[in-house]
Amino acid sequence: MKAYLQKLGRALMLPVAVLPAAAILLGIGYAIDPSGWGAGSPVASFLIKAGSSILDNIAILFAVGVALGLSKDKDGASALSGLVAYLVVKTVLSPASVAMLQGINVEDVNLAFSKIENAFIGILAGAVAAFLYNRFSKTQLPTAFAFFSGKRLVPILSAGSMLVISLVLLYVWPTIFTGLVTFGESISKLGAVGAGIYGFFNRLLIPTGLHHALNAVFWFDIAGINDINNFWSNNGTKGITGMYQAGFFPVMMFGLPAAALAMYHTAKSKRKKQVASLMLAAGVAAFITGVTEPIEFAFMFAAPGLYVVHAVLTGISLFIAASFHWTAGFAFSGGLIDYVLSYNLPLANKPYMIVVQGLVFAVIYYTLFRFLITRFNFKTPGREDDELLEEDSINQVAASADNKFAAMATEIYAGLGGDQNVTSVDNCVTRLRIEVKDMDTVNQERIKATGIPGINIVGKTSIQVIVGTQVQFVADEIEKIRKV
Repeated sequence: MKAYLQKLGRALMLPVAVLPAAAILLGIGYAIDPSGWGAGSPVASFLIKAGSSILDNIAILFAVGVALGLSKDKDGASALSGLVAYLVVKTVLSPASVAMLQGINVEDVNLAFSKIENAFIGILAGAVAAFLYNRFSKTQLPTAFAFFSGKRLVPILSAGSMLVISLVLLYVWPTIFTGLVTFGESISKLGAVGAGIYGFFNRLLIPTGLHHALNAVFWFDIAGINDINNFWSNNGTKGITGMYQAGFFPVMMFGLPAAALAMYHTAKSKRKKQVASLMLAAGVAAFITGVTEPIEFAFMFAAPGLYVVHAVLTGISLFIAASFHWTAGFAFSGGLIDYVLSYNLPLANKPYMIVVQGLVFAVIYYTLFRFLITRFNFKTPGREDDELLEEDSINQVAASADNKFAAMATEIYAGLGGDQNVTSVDNCVTRLRIEVKDMDTVNQERIKATGIPGINIVGKTSIQVIVGTQVQFVADEIEKIRKV
């Protein structure tokens, strides 16, 4: 399990690397037009929509990225399978689909299904697709179904698997979601302690997407708290309204960027440069916009124990801010932009103390993260096991060993003249389509000796090798041989 979580964390690096760009685009757009969110400025609208196109589709990014990252040979077919897997569950469990399945009106569908497009579902879809790809991408079906063999089989299996998983989620997801809403309503009566408990579970539930259930209780009007709207509309009590927002600023603006610095400082020397580029962009995005996913997803699976520490610190931050009645609010997230915009609002109470708290938390986060990473050898970015980093290439060699198509591909490619003569290789459903420099160099007898049904010369430099419906396996092996 530990090794799998490390691999999952590494697989997330590809989609996570995209998120800081989205955060910065949103932050700049929001800063240009903080009240209208693009309604009053075409430039702001352009930037906000560009950023939203990435951040609003984080589940798709994770589905594709995880499927690709966990697949044994990083083939595009695995990424396609991840996308297919996600689209199945997203569509089947959309409010409109659930309404039809349950025979009710859309407005009566459980609120949980409006939050089905989340990072957890994306990661789940990607992981399922990767498992199926690693298991079945080399499967050879009977001749009648040979077209659907190998990599073509994986998206089909992914769709079928996610249908079964969707059926399970149809009953499980709303139960868990509703339970969390009830839990949130109960802790809302505990004052500062409740704010701290909320902060802890808010971060702890980020990987599953179920934090939306708690957010709905405290930030919006499900239980009558409506903390965000009341704070910005000056409808509440100074020092109280905003207590479920203020404690996030020290963590998002100061704590997590400091944690990113600690992860950079503890990375292996040969990987520091790579980690620096990711953590710098993620840290800037967190500080300015409050978008913390690029940092959090960088270590939540690779070092889950460290992520629990982060959740505890978030809870402590909310408890401290609520206890001293320091309040500030956000319309987007707890970054510098929202902090500045909310600073002079009537219900903002001693917001400068949030910066003081943030500076203290930066020291705590950096010191604690650096100590724990080195003390317990947490596999944060740049500290992965060397054996794990080499595993992909080892798996690829192992997967191709004893493959009967490897020998065929070697002979066919040699018969074509090898790298010195072959300029391009492609394939259709049954044939290899090859471009060569000199047709006279091609040894047709050697190619036919592999047992292929035939050869078709279609031009002075174009030749087709008829293999049959299993041509994909031969084409894959040829691509491994080629050096140009």
